[in-house]
Amino acid sequence: MAKPAAQPDPADATVYLIDGHAQMFRSYFAIRSGMTSPVTGEPTNALFAFAGMLLKLFRELKPVYAAMAVDRSGKTFRHEIDPDYKGTRPDAPEDFKAQVPRMIEMAEAFGLPILGDDLAEADDILATLADTLTGEHAGVRVRLVSKDKDLDQVLSDRVTLFDIHTGDELTEEGLWAKKKIRPAMAIDYQALVGDTSDNVPGVPGIGPKTAATLLERFGSLDTLVASTGELKGKQKERLEEAIANGQLETSRKLVTLRRDVDGGFDLGASRVGVDRMDGDKLREMFRELGFNRLSDELAQLLGPPAPAPAPGEAAGSAAVRTDGAVREKQAQNDAQGSAAFGLFAQSDEDGADGVPQIEAQGDYRCVVDEAGLREVAAAIREAGRVAVDTETLGLERGSALCGLCLSWASGSGVYVPVLGPKGQGVAPVERVRGVLGPVLADPGIAKVGHHFKFDLHVLRAAGFEVAGEVFDTMVAAFLCGSPGLGMDDLALSLLGRRCVPITELIGPKPRRKSDPAQKTMAEVPLEAATIYSSEDADVTLQLFEKLSPELDRRGLRSLADGVEMPLVAVLADMEHAGVRVDPKELQRQTEELEARIESLRDELMERAGREVNPDSPKQLAVLLFDELGFPVQRKTKTGYSTDSETLEKLAALSEDELEAVPEAARAFPERLLEYRMLTKLVRAYLSTLAESIDAGDGRVHTRFHQTGAATGRLSSSDPNLQSIPIRTEIGRRLRKAFVAPRGSVLIAADYSQIELRMLAHLSEDEALIEAFRAGRDIHRAVAAQVFGVAEDEVTSEQRGHAKTINFGIIYGITAFGLARRVEGMGRAEAAELIEGYRKRFSGIDRFLEACVEEARDKGYVQTILGRRREIAGVDSRNGQERALAERLSINSVVQGSAADLIKKAMVSLHGAMPVAAPDARMLLQVHDELVLESPKGEADAAAEVLRREMEGAMELRVPLVVDVGRGASWFEAK
Repeated sequence: MAKPAAQPDPADATVYLIDGHAQMFRSYFAIRSGMTSPVTGEPTNALFAFAGMLLKLFRELKPVYAAMAVDRSGKTFRHEIDPDYKGTRPDAPEDFKAQVPRMIEMAEAFGLPILGDDLAEADDILATLADTLTGEHAGVRVRLVSKDKDLDQVLSDRVTLFDIHTGDELTEEGLWAKKKIRPAMAIDYQALVGDTSDNVPGVPGIGPKTAATLLERFGSLDTLVASTGELKGKQKERLEEAIANGQLETSRKLVTLRRDVDGGFDLGASRVGVDRMDGDKLREMFRELGFNRLSDELAQLLGPPAPAPAPGEAAGSAAVRTDGAVREKQAQNDAQGSAAFGLFAQSDEDGADGVPQIEAQGDYRCVVDEAGLREVAAAIREAGRVAVDTETLGLERGSALCGLCLSWASGSGVYVPVLGPKGQGVAPVERVRGVLGPVLADPGIAKVGHHFKFDLHVLRAAGFEVAGEVFDTMVAAFLCGSPGLGMDDLALSLLGRRCVPITELIGPKPRRKSDPAQKTMAEVPLEAATIYSSEDADVTLQLFEKLSPELDRRGLRSLADGVEMPLVAVLADMEHAGVRVDPKELQRQTEELEARIESLRDELMERAGREVNPDSPKQLAVLLFDELGFPVQRKTKTGYSTDSETLEKLAALSEDELEAVPEAARAFPERLLEYRMLTKLVRAYLSTLAESIDAGDGRVHTRFHQTGAATGRLSSSDPNLQSIPIRTEIGRRLRKAFVAPRGSVLIAADYSQIELRMLAHLSEDEALIEAFRAGRDIHRAVAAQVFGVAEDEVTSEQRGHAKTINFGIIYGITAFGLARRVEGMGRAEAAELIEGYRKRFSGIDRFLEACVEEARDKGYVQTILGRRREIAGVDSRNGQERALAERLSINSVVQGSAADLIKKAMVSLHGAMPVAAPDARMLLQVHDELVLESPKGEADAAAEVLRREMEGAMELRVPLVVDVGRGASWFEAK
């Protein structure tokens, strides 16, 4: 293989040569959060970090010359030297391998030449180029963008190793300071030390410090080999053995980088810069991958894209049209003094060049006059359906309506503005309500929306009533397993369409105080607002036409129509109602807990014997393990773990195990756990709740999410009421702050052991079904079966073990997991207990296996109502990944079925309550519990209908039991 041909000398240039796969792997392990594209569903964690690296390279370093070398698949010349080379290296993770082609594609779009050779590795290419460039171009410096120790041998006065993430640069002098070797010694050094990751054996017993000492003493490996007689003991024996069996020489050949590899490098072609990037491809790639934040950085690097043709000028595009009646009234004012109907007229303050130039992809028009509105109403009635979207002045519940977006035929849409720029005609909201209000309130006209719950809030605040069958495309996409749920993401993935980004109208979200504020939609010229807003409704309708048949294909129609779609309006009503929260009770509890926290802080200092920050894991690790002598439980990359699990283990240690710990300090972990629990209660719950109280009505209006949990459970935010702690008494007391207004009560009802009852139904296990039907204590009944004793002979300890297994089995509990949960139980005892459980309840065991088998055969599992959850990794060769997938297979079915049940109950209750208790309101759904607010006079009827609808929501093989209570507060109702 010949060296690259000489190139013209780029005076004083720095060439950046990127070690491709090293940077890819580093990117993969930098982010392990399971990121996926909202459009394609592909894994993106490595892609995101890799994109960030490239952006930093071009934005901060502004290279003139750069290229990236990659390893090609297959064996290299090193496998001819040693067939076992890299033989011990595990396969790369599947989700990493899936991202490699995309990372290479991204690098090419950034303008980087990609270099590779079938028989050599990327390091060999980098070494060859470093020699060639510095040897043939006097002014060139080379930065190898890598941390790979194999490249130490390439360092010179003009070649460095550069860590782009930290900015650290390794020079010849730095190598000496770090390892006490020179670049000329690096091959010999690495041959002695070996490399376990590449299966390079080296010499057993010789580590980095010993290798550096030997090379400093003898000068080179050859001299060392010739002077083994000067060594002693095991060192001498091991070195001579490695020499005799050829292991040392093989190691040296393996770690020696070749300097004659033609990787396809051309200096002229390696010129890089913004002008050589494929900006359109990068923008589209970032958009498709969901890199919103990085897209802003990319835009700063590339500058603005070329302006789109003005509406009506692009070939095949539809121009924005205005109603004739609107054009006729451009100079007229509304009889009641409303703004002029001049649709696109410019005021003195607004220039024509201020109108964003965006292209319409459909027949979109603005309607503001009564004749046009009546025409729209008639068309919707004829179609029998309408896609509805709202433009608002904010994103909060009940934000002011700016305009109404409607579409009843694919490819078209209208925008009805009620607010707009000065001098541009809009429709008074009263007029819109008068004409279109009856259409929205018509139960015979189906309504289609995307995240329609938000629009329901906006329309309610603007005085509109909405009735009729609802189809929410976001909910439908979630049911169908779409990787992304945003309308723009779905348009791209399902329709192949790029929607107009809102930032093109209102500007980017400011990152700093000095950045200009975003506009509101009321400030956007109506020409542009019409295109953007009409498109929203049009795309929503087109998504409906795509997703509706997909629900049928997947067998999800009944779940969608019977539960999820009606639930949209249910949740909107619950959010609107909110729940009354007593700020005085929150303050009282906060003061009480803060006093206890302060007391605990003082006690922790006293037990530690010095000042320590109990909120600093680093300080706690030093104190607990280095100073006080607690036994280390688990190490992390940054030191010793002090997480809750570790502290619980330390708190459970016996006196004998704590012999080395000062007696006063032995209770430190237990007190620290209490300190953490209380500070979390104050910070995460009490303070957050107090800040969330609406000043207008004294209520907290949480947001419920149908698409937040893969199991189908509801989640909530702003604030998150689903995570209110209920296992501790102090956490349960938090419910005292949730109160009923005067003259009303709160009614709380929760399913008794719903997941176990669902497990009994799904598994058809006779013993479990019989125990539930007989109304026996299920944990005692199970304990009697497992331990082979009569129920009245079951000890409290045996019942506790059975309870742990009962709930753990839903999560695919293992012997290791059970042993961790039960104090004093070993893994062998736990395994025996689980085995006994499976024998006694064979139906459950068959059910668990069937769940895993379904995931293996279909790639997904299904709940009682057919909800699907995709399960990846059931056949993984990685044991941990496979075990996780198996546990997900099981709990997704059981938890998801329980979620189906309570959602079905909520929909039924929402329909039945207006008849039984007209003034009662459903407020909260938390875990397996529903909370209502009712006037005292309707409380009996409300409680009865609540119990009836919850217990009758489904017919299972076991009875559904609901516990109902009432009181002035949620705490009393429980």
